[in-house]
Amino acid sequence: MAQVQFYGTGRRKNAVARVYLLPGEGKMSVNNKSLGDYFGRKSLEAVVTQPIKTAGVDGRFDLNAKVLGGGVSGQAEALVHGIARALVQADPNLRITLKRNGYLTRDPRMKERRKYGLKKARRSPQFSKR
Repeated sequence: MAQVQFYGTGRRKNAVARVYLLPGEGKMSVNNKSLGDYFGRKSLEAVVTQPIKTAGVDGRFDLNAKVLGGGVSGQAEALVHGIARALVQADPNLRITLKRNGYLTRDPRMKERRKYGLKKARRSPQFSKR
């Protein structure tokens, strides 16, 4: 018999997280490492576990995620988005709670493209009078 699993894709900046939730006892792994080993910062661990605590389902699901692209902070935010989407798939009644806390909204802020004649997106080359 196939085991039930719930899937959610989360995105933030250039990071993409593919999240799988399986009924279990609360084990979390990101790219085959534990949450603490992968992120290395308590603040990012707290950010990632926030939607699970808000939904009140901690200890009910095992989390398995593959994250690629972007930086560590962007990956953590992408993971939050993916977890929230997977939780809604698991229990549609959680949608109101998660949406109210902003976990289901994809953050649209992206890095601005570099324009020609400039050093970065807005920074101009140094001006020399003489």
